[in-house]
Amino acid sequence: MLLEFSVSNFLSFRHKATLSMLATSIKEHVETNIFSTERYDLLKGAVIYGANASGKSNLIKAMSTMRRLVLQSFEQSSADDLDITPFLLSTETEDEPSSFEAIFLIDGIRYRYGFEVDNISVRAEWLFEAIKSAEKPLFIREDDGIEVMKGFSEGKNLEERTRTNALFLAVADQFNGKISQKIMKWFSNFISISGLSHEGYKGVTFGMLENKQTNQTLLNFYKKLDLGFEDINIAKKPFDPKELPSDMPEGLIKHLITDLEGAYKIDIRTIHKKYDSNDELIGNVEFDMRSQESSGTNKLFNISGPIFDVLNDGGLLVVDELDASLHPLLTLAVTKLFNSSEFNRNNAQLIFATHDTNLLYYGNYRRDQIYFVEKDEYGASDIYSLVEYKEDGKTIRKDRSFEKDYIEGRYGAIPFIGNLSNIATEWQER
Repeated sequence: MLLEFSVSNFLSFRHKATLSMLATSIKEHVETNIFSTERYDLLKGAVIYGANASGKSNLIKAMSTMRRLVLQSFEQSSADDLDITPFLLSTETEDEPSSFEAIFLIDGIRYRYGFEVDNISVRAEWLFEAIKSAEKPLFIREDDGIEVMKGFSEGKNLEERTRTNALFLAVADQFNGKISQKIMKWFSNFISISGLSHEGYKGVTFGMLENKQTNQTLLNFYKKLDLGFEDINIAKKPFDPKELPSDMPEGLIKHLITDLEGAYKIDIRTIHKKYDSNDELIGNVEFDMRSQESSGTNKLFNISGPIFDVLNDGGLLVVDELDASLHPLLTLAVTKLFNSSEFNRNNAQLIFATHDTNLLYYGNYRRDQIYFVEKDEYGASDIYSLVEYKEDGKTIRKDRSFEKDYIEGRYGAIPFIGNLSNIATEWQER
């Protein structure tokens, strides 16, 4: 369960920016949008708005970058770069490390884990634990070494085994450290996906449809969304080189045959009802999912696996451009899964970036769940929630029309559009 995520000096985020999943004391949608642990009231989701190029995607990328560095750190070689880009619009930050930090709960214990990295090395790393209210360090890493505390015995004698470009937490995990393994599992249940490039996620959906325990849940979800088909057929066939295009270069064919040996091709067909001239049902017709269904249906199919995987595990799902290619009501349906006691029994959390302002009205979001990202005059992004926002020194009331106010620019984080008529006149006069 995520409590907070913070990032600084990464892409467009120059200063520290924090997204909090801690519920404030406001009394909106308490029964559906928050869940309680022994020590905290937490939000089930957060929605992020902002103009194009404001930094919404960079915030999502910061979260996915932290996850990538944690889960892939041990697999890299000492020569690998870390693929980190700091805030480049200031001489003060361009040569400084980027910072990432997450605060989360595992089995009722609060952990605060973070690190500072540049493109070639880990410059700092820390892990703190709070079993009750007081926080204590488990290890602290700085340029001059790693200090392991007595509460983190699993890290003893691993300091010298840690590469300069590897995270100490990942090293301790490889040596079966119990705390490290719990934290690594938490990060593995933290899934980040793109709403624009979603082809790569359909493998998760295939797996869930093949599993008898999860198959019906997905099919029921598709039917509730009225996507136009009655059922889905999935055929798994061995890769056949004869199906490759005949005009493909011979060298590439040989390369693919080698790479795809033992692989499978998965054929997805949707089942539609067929009627005669009197509108009497006479049978079914199969459509190819990729070529005959809409891009929105393909997207929903592809991302439905990760969505329900996170719901089943009680993990964290982070999505950029969730609304791309989806009807607003379909986007709403996805977000409502996480506020549903039927589907979200394990307190999974959803954080997503969107331009769909309908959700500000129909989504039933609390003010502490609505975030805005905006750039300042120096090109640096900042993030703030609606519950923090002040208008004439006063907080925004819960009975305001959030969608109307946002479109009118009252909360900021919208594009500034100049006089387009001047552009049209100049173009016509050429």
